[in-house]
Amino acid sequence: MISVHILYPRTDDDSTFDIDYYTETHMPMLAEAIGDACQGWGASAVEAGPWQAIGWATVDSREAFDAAMAEHGAKIMGDVPNYTNVAPQLVIGEVAR
Repeated sequence: MISVHILYPRTDDDSTFDIDYYTETHMPMLAEAIGDACQGWGASAVEAGPWQAIGWATVDSREAFDAAMAEHGAKIMGDVPNYTNVAPQLVIGEVAR
């Protein structure tokens, strides 16, 4: 199983993030694209520090995630401007526990 963390940097005073859209529309879209291989997802609005928001998903395998992004990645990435004006950063790793 892998964890996929999507980090949204706090770039300057002009960076924006709509957590309601993210949790109600974007993350469900990602989970649907991953399908049964998505074991869960969540999001946090970060109060201070270098990130303004962090999303995550647990996925059965890297292959399942890569296949979902190959098929649906353009739609998922095309939705990003609907909730933020910053580029997300991905951190993917094996779940150790």
